[in-house]
Amino acid sequence: MAGAHLLDRLIGDEFPTFASAADVAAFEATPWRDRIAANSTYEALELGASPDPDAPALQFLPNADPADDPVVVSHGQFIGQVTQAANAFHALGVGSHDVVSFLLPLIPQAFVTLFGAEAAGIVNPVNPLLEAHQIGEILQAAGTKVLVTVGPTLGPDIWRKIEAVRGQLPNLEAIVVVGDPATDDVHAFDALLATQPSDRLVSGRRIQPSDIAAYFHTGGTTGLPKLVRHTHANQVYQAWVVNLMLRNPPGANLLFGMPLYHVGGALTQALAGLSSGGCLVVLSAAGWRNPAAVRNIWGLVERFRPQGLASVPTVLAATLAIPPGGADLSSLRYASGGGSAIPVAVGTAIKEAFGLPVYEVYGMTETSSVHTIAYEHRPAPLGAVGFPVPYARVRVVKLDADDKLERDCVPDEIGVVIMAGPGVFGGYLNDAHNQGALVDGDWVNSGDLGRLDADGRLWITGRAKDLVIRGGHNIDPGPVEDILFQHPAVGFAAVVGQPDAYAGELPLAYVQLKPGASVERGELEAWARERTPERAATPVAVVLIDPMPLTGVGKVFKPQLRWDAARRVFEATLQDIGADIAVEVGPHGSHGSLAKVTLSGVPEPQRAAIAAEVDRRLNPFVMRHELHWRA
Repeated sequence: MAGAHLLDRLIGDEFPTFASAADVAAFEATPWRDRIAANSTYEALELGASPDPDAPALQFLPNADPADDPVVVSHGQFIGQVTQAANAFHALGVGSHDVVSFLLPLIPQAFVTLFGAEAAGIVNPVNPLLEAHQIGEILQAAGTKVLVTVGPTLGPDIWRKIEAVRGQLPNLEAIVVVGDPATDDVHAFDALLATQPSDRLVSGRRIQPSDIAAYFHTGGTTGLPKLVRHTHANQVYQAWVVNLMLRNPPGANLLFGMPLYHVGGALTQALAGLSSGGCLVVLSAAGWRNPAAVRNIWGLVERFRPQGLASVPTVLAATLAIPPGGADLSSLRYASGGGSAIPVAVGTAIKEAFGLPVYEVYGMTETSSVHTIAYEHRPAPLGAVGFPVPYARVRVVKLDADDKLERDCVPDEIGVVIMAGPGVFGGYLNDAHNQGALVDGDWVNSGDLGRLDADGRLWITGRAKDLVIRGGHNIDPGPVEDILFQHPAVGFAAVVGQPDAYAGELPLAYVQLKPGASVERGELEAWARERTPERAATPVAVVLIDPMPLTGVGKVFKPQLRWDAARRVFEATLQDIGADIAVEVGPHGSHGSLAKVTLSGVPEPQRAAIAAEVDRRLNPFVMRHELHWRA
């Protein structure tokens, strides 16, 4: 059986070829549960370790430098440590319904905690970069029983946040720290694990596919904590299908820098890589946030020879600025990215510079990450997010004002994207969040707008929900709008995503003042900055507008604001282009939104050069543009 498919009972030594919808349908004739040998993430890791326990599972590079002497953890050592962690959590009172939360950088103990907690109970990975009160709210919502974090020596900033919130957690019974010795009120991680057996789960637990494995936070970090419940079946399916689609061979290396509190890092990369016998080359404790990771990218590729260049679009774009020099890049077969849209210009540049196919993936925390992708033998144009992966389903539909299904859209008609399949969750932990979350039974409402073309490819054209996605980081506009509303001069406030060539979107606020009110220049920006608890959510600017665009029922019409935000950015980007500029942004039948750039006062001989410069400046943005000339 192929090493990349140790989770698969039926494939054998060859990857299937999916060249058509008929090929996929024939493959799906066998129920997906019959194909997957692992019932849990713990069993998946055991299967990944079984062919060669001495092969590396983790290579940790302290400085994200190809010259680093890596800390190596073999597959046998890793599953042993995961088992010890599960046993240690069990000894602290964690049962199958109890929650182990963790706030850790990308150190080896973080990976051990992630999967050890799932083997003992339910894991809740938390972003340690959040503000203390946000962390406290997530831990309270999860009902955290055991908390794993770094101690004051290794992570003083994180520890200060833990100290600030630990008294607010009524279910918390134990804190485990990495990097500091045990004290009266905390346990030392490494010492705690050393007391436990590594060859068996002391609890005797037989994990079922339907058991809850994790609570992942989603829905923006400025609103009421929204926790997605993943079953072990959800997560194992994600690992299996990613290996199936990317055709990862046994023992493949992956340059790993994604956070473990994100499903792309925890499941699409970590679980998929480890369960297939692969190795995660961890690019320092900061991952891709370490500037050295991008700066050294081609040396890292040459040394560790990964099959794919896989990360978020901002990282892919940043690598284009690094000259490869004479580095040997022959191991690379593809580039892939998700979390936010890959600008077509970035994908085109990667294809042209390195000759690699670019696979844009689409999914969400609620689908356990990847739900659509371009197939190797069913390519998708840049700008499309491909086809549903095997056993997954996508529809584009019209919903009424109460998020009830009206009808399915015809090909190329834009509507709301809904998804179903083995990766789709069964609901949020807090039932209050489930209103409108699922449509027509078990189809999750993505909140995104898109269209399915005649061949069944999905194109994302915009957003139906209000989230601003800044570099793959979700920002809920509601709490920021509430802060602006508290200013005595503000009558209406709305926050939308302003296009950004690097981050994808930045939060931009629009405000209509109360009649007769006035504000000083910069007053509202300062008001928001001083009161918004998360720096990433602070509006980059506040635009005064009168009147605020409203729908027929009196709600703010945010598409109009998003078009205005794009117009402002594009006009600023082109202001010194050497021509008179007019930018008009509005709806488009295929792309969702389109920027029409009209240039005037340019002699015919100069137009080709000006047009090329317009494209160069605007291509890094996700939104499409077209050029018009006026005499």
